[in-house]
Amino acid sequence: MNHLQKYCLRIADNSWILGNRLGEYCSKGPFLEEDLAITNVGLDHVGFAEALYKYVAELDGTKSADDFAFKRAEHEYLNIHLVEYPNEDFAYIMARQFMFDVYQYFFLLELVNSKDETLASLAQKSIKEVTYHIRRSSQWMLRLGDGTEESHYKIQGALNELWMYKDELFFMDATDEEMINANIGVDLKSIQSKWQERVEEVLSKATLTVPETPVYSLEYGKNGNHTDYMGYILLDLQYLNNKYPDAKW
Repeated sequence: MNHLQKYCLRIADNSWILGNRLGEYCSKGPFLEEDLAITNVGLDHVGFAEALYKYVAELDGTKSADDFAFKRAEHEYLNIHLVEYPNEDFAYIMARQFMFDVYQYFFLLELVNSKDETLASLAQKSIKEVTYHIRRSSQWMLRLGDGTEESHYKIQGALNELWMYKDELFFMDATDEEMINANIGVDLKSIQSKWQERVEEVLSKATLTVPETPVYSLEYGKNGNHTDYMGYILLDLQYLNNKYPDAKW
C-alpha cells in the first residue's frame, strides 16, 4: 500500500467508524428532532467514507470499496481512537462529536487545496455538511455546559474523559510528511492552533473548563493500533460479510 492509499484510508476510516458509532444511537436520542439529527450526521460520515473507499479501490485496482469498508482485519483500520469511543450517554456523544467536528472542519478547509483533484473535490463537497456539524455540536456544548447543574456536570465529565485522545488528531508520521511534500495532504500542525482556539472559545462560553491532558501511552490508531472498543465495533460491522462472504450488496 502506497502513502496516498494509506492517507485516504485514514480519512475514510475516521468517518466510517464515527458514522457507525452514531448509527448505534438511532432511536435513542433525547427527542425526535435530535434523534434524526444524530442519524443524519452519521449518514454524512458514512457517505464521505464510501466515496473515499471507492477512490482507494480505484488506486488499488484489486479490491472493491466494500472490501476496504468491511473485509479488513482490526489492525488494517487506520482511524483515530477518539471515534472508537463508545456512546456512554448523550454528553459523551456530543463531546466526541464536537472535538472531531472542529478538527474535520479545519482539515477539510485545507484539503480543498490538495493537488489530488479527487481529494480536493470530496473535501469541497463535504464542507457544507461539516459546517453544519460544527455549528450543531458547538450549540450543544453551550446548551449542556451552561444549562442545568446536571448537564454541566455530565458534559464536563465527558470532556475530561475524552480529552486524552486529542493529541492523535495532530500526530504526523512519514505518510503525512510524504503527502505534505507532494502538496496533497494537510499539515496537521498548522491547524492545531486553530482547533485549540475554537475549542477553548466554545468551552469558555459554555462555562466549561479545558481539561488537563493526561499521559496517553497507547500506540495510535492511525497506525493500526486500537483500543479494546474497536473489536466490538467490527463484530457488528462485519457480521453479515463474515457470514455471507460472497454476497453482493
